[in-house]
Order: sequence, then structure tokens, then C-alpha cells
Amino acid sequence: MIPFLVFVIIIVFLLISCVKIVSQADTMVIERLGSYLTTWGNGLHFLVPFIDRVRATVSIKEQVADFPPQPVITKDNVTMSIDSVIYFKVMDPRLYCYGVENPLMAIENLTATTLRNIIGDLDLDTTLVSRDTINAQMRSILDEATDAWGIKVNRVEVKNITPPAAIQQAMEKQMKAEREKREAVLLAEGQKQSDITIAEGKKQAQILQAEADKQSVILAAEAEKERQIREAEGEAEAIRKVQQATADGITMVRDAHADKAVLTLQSYEALKEVSRGQATKLIIPSDIQGIAGLAAALTETVESSKDAPTK
Repeated sequence: MIPFLVFVIIIVFLLISCVKIVSQADTMVIERLGSYLTTWGNGLHFLVPFIDRVRATVSIKEQVADFPPQPVITKDNVTMSIDSVIYFKVMDPRLYCYGVENPLMAIENLTATTLRNIIGDLDLDTTLVSRDTINAQMRSILDEATDAWGIKVNRVEVKNITPPAAIQQAMEKQMKAEREKREAVLLAEGQKQSDITIAEGKKQAQILQAEADKQSVILAAEAEKERQIREAEGEAEAIRKVQQATADGITMVRDAHADKAVLTLQSYEALKEVSRGQATKLIIPSDIQGIAGLAAALTETVESSKDAPTK
């Protein structure tokens, strides 16, 4: 009874070991009697006892291989260290298992040799600024070479490029000199711009001052012109009033029927005014005696008219 129970237990464990469950992101390479049989995807599968076996479980997810820095020599004989990262995916599990003994080691060695070949055609300065070009060339070469291993290289990235210490110091000095040069240029440009701005400000101030002076002169001339016009108008008005008064006086004299006597008297009064002036020479008309006599007669007539009784 006990041997039979042991036999049943062995059979159960054997059957359980033949049941295989493959996860979503994995595949299993199955061999039968040492030869490749098939590749299982995700799901539940059964092995034939003592005949079939699982050769390898291969992940079909994208994988990352970070390789240690590789020493390379540039075209101008500068030794540097370059660290690279490769993103790849297994496309054919069968080729991945049977194509190469150690796929990751093969990819690492292939990456190192490819990187040395690419950097050997570039100088130091070109290497430092050509990461995208290096990445593209390496991805193309590695992808083509790993097709036989069932691997698809999706991306290649150069992480670090480390030149020798002496080169780094020289580069730092060069960068410092460039920064100081740019600083000096920027300071000079700033001073130049400041001088130009100040000069433009002074120019604008002078222009504005000239415009203000010109406007002031124009306003002063306009004021003087207005003053002269008003003075001329005042003088003209005064002359007009004097002339109007004279004309009114003459009209009154004419209405009084004493034209000659009054005119003679006015001539006499005018002569008196002339004699009071500041002139050094005085010209007297030849008929001054007649005028004086006429004035005396007119005076007597006026006085007699005042003494006469009123009727």
C-alpha cells in the first residue's frame, strides 16, 4: 500500500512539474529531445514528461544595458572614456537562445568596438559636440549586427564623455577666457549704448530748447506786434477825435458868421504856440502886422458886444 501511495505522489508531482504558466511579458523556448520544438507565449502549457524541457525563459520587454566606460582614442590622438547605454528588445526568442552564447556580453563587446571605430574618425572637438551623430551611427550598426541574434536595438545613448584631466583643465581655461571675452564685449556694448542714449538725450534736449526759444521769440514778436497795433489804433483814434473836435469847432465858427476873424485869431494863437517851442529859428509871415491889427479889432468888437445893453 505504501509503495503505491509513493508512486501516486511521484506521478502527481511529475504532472505538476509538467504544467507551465507563461506570464504576459515572457516567452518560453521548448526543446524536445534536445532539439528546438516551439516557443510558448503567455498562458497555460503542458510539457511531455521526460521528452520536452524548457530551454530558456526570455523576456520580450524592452531592456536596458548600461555598459562600463570604454577607453577610446580620437583622430587627434586624445584618449578619453565614453560611457554608453543601449535599449534593446528580443524579437525572436529562438535566435536569442541559439544565435549567440551570451547575448549581453556580445552586445557589450560589439558596442565597444563600434564606439572605437566611430570615435577614431573624429577629433576631440567634433566628438564633444556630435553626440547625436554618434548615437545614430551606433544604433544603425548595432541593429544590423544583432538581427542574427533576434535582437532589435531601439536606441543608443552616450551618457558621459570624459577627456583627460589636462584636456579638461585646458577646456576650462578656454571657457573662462571666452566668458571673460563675452563679458568685456557686453560691457563695451552697454557703455556704447549708454553713451548713445545720453547723446541722444542731450540732442533731444537741445532740440526741445531751441523749439522753446523759437516759440518764445514768436510769442514775443506777436505780443510786440499786437502792442504796436493797439498803440497805432489808439493814436489814430486820438487824431480822429482831435480832427473831429477841430471840425466841430470850425463848424461852430462858421455858424457864428465870424470866419475871417476867428481864423485870424486862430492863426495868432498858433503863432503864440510856435513861439513857445524849442526851435532856435522862427519864421514870421510878412503880413504879421495885418494879422495883429485884425486880432486887436476882433478883440475890441468882442468887448463892445459884451458892454452893449441887451434889448
